[in-house]
Parts: sequence; C-alpha cells; structure tokens
Amino acid sequence: MTTNGTQHKILVVDDDPQITRMLRAVLSGHSYNVRTAGDGDEALEVMRAWAPDLVISDLSMPNMGGLELCRRIRDKSIVPIIVLSVCAEEEIKVEALDYGADDYVTKPFSMNELMARIRTGLRRASCAQQEGGATTIESGDFHIDLPTRLVTVRGRNVRLTPKEFDLLSYLARNSGRVITHRTLLAQVWGEMSTEQPEYLHVFMNHLRTKLEPEDGSVRYIVTEKRVGYRFESNPEGNSPSD
Repeated sequence: MTTNGTQHKILVVDDDPQITRMLRAVLSGHSYNVRTAGDGDEALEVMRAWAPDLVISDLSMPNMGGLELCRRIRDKSIVPIIVLSVCAEEEIKVEALDYGADDYVTKPFSMNELMARIRTGLRRASCAQQEGGATTIESGDFHIDLPTRLVTVRGRNVRLTPKEFDLLSYLARNSGRVITHRTLLAQVWGEMSTEQPEYLHVFMNHLRTKLEPEDGSVRYIVTEKRVGYRFESNPEGNSPSD
C-alpha cells in the first residue's frame, strides 16, 4: 500500500513463525513493505536501521515481550502500534494501551479486521498531510501543529502519542461541542472500535495527565456523563470530573 507513491513499511513482531510468515505474505500482497522480528529485542534492532510506518506486535514473547516493547518504542517514537494477543480481558487491553499501544486485536483475528485497523492507523498517522492545506489548529490555550504533530499549551510543549494527538486534534476541531463516545471511537479508531469504550477511558486519562493542571482540576476535557466529552480550549475553570 502506498501514499503519494511511497510504500508503507510495517514491522511484524511475533515469536510464532507461522504468524509472521502469514502476515508477511498477506501484507506484501497488499503492497506493504514488511520486515519481521521474533521478540522485542530483535524488533528494536530492526527499528534502529529501518523506520517502520506501523508496528504490529504480539504480547507474549520470549526475552522482551510486547508490553515492554511498546514502552521502549514510545520513549523514542510516535509510530502507530497495533497489539495482537490471545487475551480478550479488558484489563489486558487497558494495560497494553497504557504502555503505548494504539490498538488491540484479539487472536484469532479476521484478516479483514486487521487490514482495516492497519489502514486506520496509517491514515491517522498521515492525517496532517491530508488536511487540505490546514497546518495548524489555534484554539484558545492550544497551538497544534499538524505536520510536526507538536502541541503547545500556554507556551508549554506537550509530547503526545499518535492516538493521543489524533484524539486531541479531533476534540480541538470541535471545541465547545459535546462529542459522543461512539463518535470519538469511530473517528479516532475506526468504525470497528465503536463498542470498545475502554480505549477512550485510557486515553482521556492520559490526555488529562499531560494537559490538565497538576492540582487535579479539569479545565480542558470535560466529561458529559453517559454521553461523551466536551473540549474547552480556553476555559474559565471547570469542576473536577471523572
């Protein structure tokens, strides 16, 4: 798969040779440039010499597993990460998201679903180049630079992961409006994720930790109970929320 003539690069990290062979074959058949690694240590070695546009990683692997790999990648990169796992429990999904994953697919999975999530991840990563000429969002206390994906809040630079940036950008474009949980999930993670609200809870907590005052008050991201969230870019001050 290409954008503007450039072939997207995907790194597949899994200790099961059958999985890596299958994913390499399928992804290559869709015109992606694919490399594979058997664990987190090998994946980091590959990434030092080859910068992927997206990483797909299993959770349970020898040596360095998927969670630690997510954390190590997030220390240096905002590349989208899709986690694969046989674990379907919400707690495991939340833990993977906490460590820096952008999406979570449960094994066994449909290749159609995985391909859709890959397309969504790549599309969101390149959304700044597809804004039709807009390069910044100026909204109250916030300056959001789309090409560089840099966020400044009242003069303070804030480092966000890809999904955190996508979520904040969408909220900022709709400042003052209540955006439902379902709409946010569809816009940021794709239509196939609208029944996975745990994604929102994790990422909203992350955004608040990075954006809101240290005293625990809520100024910018306001919860509309049982409905969704409202973004206030230049508020007078809001009450704490959950």
